[in-house]
This record gives sequence, structure tokens and C-alpha cells, in this order.
Amino acid sequence: MNRIELVTRRNFLGNLFSAGALVLSARLLPEELLAGAPLAEMDVDKAAWRPSVYLGIETDGSVIIVAHRSEMGTGIRSVLPVILADELDADWKRVKIEQAIGDAKYGSQNTDGSCSIRDFYDAMREAGATARLMLERAAAAKWGAPVAECQARNHQVVHAGSGRALGYGELATLAAQQSAPKKEELKFKSPAEFRYIGKDAPTIDRDDLCSGRGTFGFDAQMPGMVYASIERSPVLGGKLKKYDDQEARKVRGVRQVVTLEDFKPPILFKALGGVAVIADNTWAAMKGREKLKVEWETSENASFESEAYKKSLQETVRKPQQVVRNVGDVDAEFAKGGKIHEAEYYVPLLSHAPMEPPAAVADFKDGKVVIWAATQNPQAVQDTVASALGIDKKNVECHVTLLGGGFGRKSKPDYVAEAALLSKAVGKPVKVAWSREDDIRFDYYHAVAAMYLKAATDANGRPTAWLQRGAFPTIGSTFNPAATTGQGFEMAMGWNDLPFDIPNHRAENGPAKNHVRIGWLRSVANIYHAFATHSFVDELGQAAKRDAVEYLLDALGQPRKLDLKAQGVNYSNYGKPIEQFPIDVGRLRNVIELAAERSGWAKKKPGKGRALGIAAHRSFLTYVAAVVEVEVDDRGRIRIPRVDFAVDAGRVINPDRVKSQFEGAAVFGASIALMGEITASGGQIQQSNFHDYPVARINESPYETHVHIVPSQELPAGVGEPGVPPIPPALCNALAAATGKRIRELPIRKHKLV
Repeated sequence: MNRIELVTRRNFLGNLFSAGALVLSARLLPEELLAGAPLAEMDVDKAAWRPSVYLGIETDGSVIIVAHRSEMGTGIRSVLPVILADELDADWKRVKIEQAIGDAKYGSQNTDGSCSIRDFYDAMREAGATARLMLERAAAAKWGAPVAECQARNHQVVHAGSGRALGYGELATLAAQQSAPKKEELKFKSPAEFRYIGKDAPTIDRDDLCSGRGTFGFDAQMPGMVYASIERSPVLGGKLKKYDDQEARKVRGVRQVVTLEDFKPPILFKALGGVAVIADNTWAAMKGREKLKVEWETSENASFESEAYKKSLQETVRKPQQVVRNVGDVDAEFAKGGKIHEAEYYVPLLSHAPMEPPAAVADFKDGKVVIWAATQNPQAVQDTVASALGIDKKNVECHVTLLGGGFGRKSKPDYVAEAALLSKAVGKPVKVAWSREDDIRFDYYHAVAAMYLKAATDANGRPTAWLQRGAFPTIGSTFNPAATTGQGFEMAMGWNDLPFDIPNHRAENGPAKNHVRIGWLRSVANIYHAFATHSFVDELGQAAKRDAVEYLLDALGQPRKLDLKAQGVNYSNYGKPIEQFPIDVGRLRNVIELAAERSGWAKKKPGKGRALGIAAHRSFLTYVAAVVEVEVDDRGRIRIPRVDFAVDAGRVINPDRVKSQFEGAAVFGASIALMGEITASGGQIQQSNFHDYPVARINESPYETHVHIVPSQELPAGVGEPGVPPIPPALCNALAAATGKRIRELPIRKHKLV
């Protein structure tokens, strides 16, 4: 088994190696750190030859590959290194993976936005190909042979004429003396030559995770560490008025009570402020917190009432708003009369609710801080903590543990800032571990959204005009208090890039003020945009009494690549050039046809309480169609026997990892659709745990999920998030076919189906 280097030799996680196996344990920092040894040096930094920031090669032939992204169940800590190892033609059994600390030299470390592969596929290939060529040149120099006769094969370079071979370790020192080749000199493998790319393989830490040896944020420890539990204002922006900690201090194990300064706008990733109970263990800290008597100053957000806010959003979208895409003249087409269809949709606030709530431990000393955190973005930790402490970010050392789920929540390091601030205040390492109640009540919530859609249709039910308006509190409000309308990247998530072939089409976006922290959640604005648009197109098909798949394909029109620039659309395309990753209607049609075929769509006709529903959506540059099968019994209980995904994500590195992400997305999407809802009264979040913010359990999740991957040589795209958006509309479309009742407002559990 591969050695997994999660840590440096100065940190607190002990790696015990025996016969190639790995045992991880949580223990205290070693003595050399306490004695002031230099920080942040990793094994890869000491390698005999380091041709790349991601790669080191030892004289014994060991290859060290740096995993600079965070592992939270996606397998990215295995998949990115595989790309490099394949291009290097390394023996995977001789590869060691080392988890990177936060450092700008690695490029972006934000494990978010389904961008790890698409942003670093080329970088990993270049690193591997560069080292391979330098090894071949080193062997050629040693043998006095032409480079063309020397070829890297499975961890050694072989001379074609004589059959002589030298291992990578034997060549490391000589290769280090070679000049780095120019990019145009590199020769990349063809797909036919790939050894690992495109093939199923277990993750490097599978066995450790299955046997409970993985080290997560909640497992992290430091010597002399104390624990903190923080009472925060239940209303965003509420300031501490006064508190009484007499009873809290009487709790056994409680050491002291410390206040954290109230945050000042903008929200960013700042600590919220509050009153922290410091104790010898988490239990004592939490029990002491329960004994606190705290009073808060009022906040303007105390007026936030979910029902009233919903009505205000709905009123907004019933009126003309800012135009974000305009094709033809929808008003002129509507004025002709004929068949008009209108509908309103609504998605409530949602919480991330990862299985492991936020956790971090920090040790501030002599103007520097060492951190261990379950974070999706160690560089954001550096920036946030440096700002909070008033120190240079180079003095913030952030180590990354495993994450027990993230979904975007753990790229926002407010909880890490709390640990760092408290460590500075008490002069000891401090661990902040949020409770489930903290996690639900103080999240960066996925935005509530209201949407209004209107269409005119021809004799075949095909739309000739389509108007859509949406309003939601923007993620931009987290960074700019004045932001009230959707940002460009939010519009580009299924709103101003609708792929239907409609001669007259206008998309609009209206203002909405935030009253809670708003952040990105798995698939972001695609959730509500896909729910509205793909439910609406299904409604149009139903009204026309046409088969849903046939109608969807007809609405999309012929295969083509959309030129949104020609339409004057300001389209971000997930940060990638539209020329590289065009909106390809042909690929979307293909996944629809594949999902319909594999699900048995043509054979499974709707029956009483039973039907299939379909939706297809492009997000994170990936094309996905989902067919959801539902059964509704005579008591209105919903069963999901089967989900079929068809996925075109370009070149796939590890098909098994793609399948697992889409299997998870089916459960995640079902949870959102069936039961996800955060509400507020008097500005306070009303949910607190899984009893009132449930997620789908085994009997509520899809019984079977089948993932059909389209073979492709297109550039790799995202897979962590694109499976979520089509599930809620496909599920609701199936329910409409099965029961005749159309769900336009989530969650489904609020509605009676019989």
C-alpha cells in the first residue's frame, strides 16, 4: 500500500509504518517543534531532486507527490497525484503522497467549485512530463546515447538498443543537473499510453478510513491544549450587551471565560464574536456555555421572518427587473396572445450540514500561529487568520486534516479565526469544535430564491417566448454589504446560459437583501435555477400532452454550440474560456438520450402513484441528465426505487470516483428536494439539529443509483457538484407524472400528495 504522508515531521500526527502499511494516530507535537525547530518543511522539500513544487524523487527511487487540495471524500488526494504519476510513468506502488500545508506556491488550494481536475490537469501532466524528460536526458548523458533511444518505463529509463536500464532513484542526482526543458519540448502521453488515467482504482487512504484510522479536524490535538465553546448572537449582527459567567465558572473543568470582539462588516470569513468558555475538554466547555447568561443588543436583522421574506421575493419577481440576457422580443410575442403558461417557484434557505461540524486547533506564540484544521482552503485560513491577529500571513502555518464532508462550508474559515484569536487570548493552544447546533444555526446558508417564469407556446407546445425572473440574496453580500443582486457567476449557473432554442428569451434578476450569512453550497445557484427552469419546461411538455424526453429534446433544438457573446451576455463560464469549454447542446442532448435509454424510459409508462421524471443540466462544464423513478403510496409516502445519471465530464481520471460522487449527489439532491429547509423568526434560525433539519436516511434515499459515463476525450470538467442540480426537478417532474400534483415550492414534505 502507498505511504500517505499527511503531515510533516514537526507536527502532532504520528505515522507508524510497518511492512508498507500505514497507521495514523492523533498524538502531541514532537519535542523538536517545542524546541523551536524550523516549521513547515516537508519531506518533499528534502528530496534529492525536486523538479516541481508537486514532485520530489529520492535516491532510493521513492517518488513523493504533493496533494495540495483537501480530501473530504471526493478522492482528490489520490486522483490529482495519479495524473502526475501516469505522465511520469512511475510505479504507483512506489509513490508517497504528502499533504500540502497552505502555501501560494501550489497555486489555488481552494477545494471548491469542482475545479481541482480542470484547473490542475495540465499542471500535473506538465510536472510529470518534465521530470520524465529530464530523467531520460540524464540516462542519455550517462550512457552517451541519443535521448531518442532512452525511454521511461515503469519507474526506470530503458535504452532501446542495448536494453540497459537505470531506476529513477539512480538517476535522481544526475537529473537534478539537467536544465529544465521548455514546455514545447515536452511530449505528453496519448490516451492509449495511459497506465492509470481512465481506470478504476481505490483511493490511497481507503483502508485507513474504513478502519477508523483517518485523522479529521475533531481528532487534532496539541500539547497543553484547551477547548472552547462559543456563545454567539442568535441574530446576525447582534452585539454583546452584557453577560454573567458566575455559574459557568463553577462547572468542573472550566478554566476561564473570554469574549471575542463583534465582527464589523463586511462579513467575509470573520469570527462572529461572542463569549467563549475555555475548559479542559469539550464537554466541560459546552456545559459551561449552557450556564452563561448573555444579553445581546438588537440588530436590523431581527426583523427577518421567513414567510414575510418569501412573499417579498415573490412580489419582486412579479415585476420587471434587471435584464441579464435578452434574445428577440418577448413582450411583442406575448402581445400576440395565444397560449400562455406562467408558474412561480421557490427554494428555501439550506444548510451544508456536513457530518463533521467545523473544527480547528490553533497555537499562537511569538507572533506566529500553527493551525490544524478541517479546511477546504488553507490559503483562505492564512489570509483570514493573519487579518484577525494583525500579523503577516507568512506567519500563519495551516495544516490540513481530513474533512468529514465540506460541501463548501469549510472553505469559509471563520471557525479557524476563532481558534487563533482564543489561543492568543489565553496563551495556549485552543481547539474550537462546533456542535451540530452551532453548525445549523450559524452557517453560511445557501440562498433562498423565488423565480417567476412565463412562456408563450405554438401549436406543438414549443416555446416561442420565454421570460424568467429570479431574486435571491447574493453571495456577494458576504463580501460587500451593499450587494443585493446576483453576481455574474451566479447568473452563469443556469440562468443566463439557458440552452433552449427559443427565438424570444429574456432573463432578469431582482434585488434581495441578506439577513443571514450567505455562502456557496454544493452546486451553488444551479440548485434553484435548475429547479425552476427544468420544472417549467416539463410543465410545458405536460400541457402539450407530449412525452417529457421528446419535448425536452425538441425544446433544446438541434446540436450546436451557443455563442452567448454574440447575444451580449456577460457569461463567466466557470472561469474558463468559452472557446475551450463551449456550451455544447449536442453533448446535452446525448446525455438525455443515454439516460432515457438506460433507465428504460420508453418501457416504464406512468401508472397510479408511479412514474419517471427527467431533467438535464450543464454545470461546472459538465453535462448531466438524471432520470428519477418514484413511487407514492396511498398515504403519500415517497419511495425512490432508482436514479439513472448520464454524465459527460470530458476525460475522466478515475471512473469509480466519478460514480461515487454522483451516487452521493443523488442522496444530497434528494435531501434538498424532500426535506431541506432553514427558516427564521425574529432573525433567529429555528432549526438546530437533524430532528428539524433532516437529511435523507437509507429508506428515503434512492434505492439504486446507476451512473453512466460518456467516454470522451474532451478536456476534464467538474464532477463533485454537477450531479445535484437535476435531481430536485427530475424528482418533482416524476411526482407530477405519478400524482398529477406539481411541486413548485420546496421542500416536498410540506405538500400533500394524496
